[in-house]
Amino acid sequence: MTISEGDTLPKTSFVTMTENGPAPVDHDAFFGGRKVALFSVPGAFTPTCSAKHLPSYVEKADELKAKGVDEIATTAVNDAFVMGEWTKDAAQVTPLADGNGDFVEAVGLTMDGTGFGMGKRGQRFSMIVNDGVVEKLNVEAPGEYKVSSAEYMLGQLD
Repeated sequence: MTISEGDTLPKTSFVTMTENGPAPVDHDAFFGGRKVALFSVPGAFTPTCSAKHLPSYVEKADELKAKGVDEIATTAVNDAFVMGEWTKDAAQVTPLADGNGDFVEAVGLTMDGTGFGMGKRGQRFSMIVNDGVVEKLNVEAPGEYKVSSAEYMLGQLD
């Protein structure tokens, strides 16, 4: 079943890259008591993800924070090393590696990328999570990049 607005985000394991290497992310500490703009990409370093999706959140970070967002984070079915490298020039965005796809499976937003040699991945989507509850959920149609952008999310925060 796909997660919906008003649902509590399921507790799954994320890993982030730190100066000391990969480290687990405490779900309750990360999402509890804060408003998080979370976006998911099918894969770090893929064309749309690198050319449009990540840059949109970097460029709009100050505007998102001015509208009450405490943290901007991205996730993908990639390991912490890949996510850390992909976001190394995007200090405004916290990388949350979902290396085994547990998160996208738990929220019901997986996609089959085997035709592209990518295996099971997460769909392209974004959500506003407030104190662990999904306030807004934006899932892209296959091959699209519109409703998961930072620009679209800014309009939802008005």
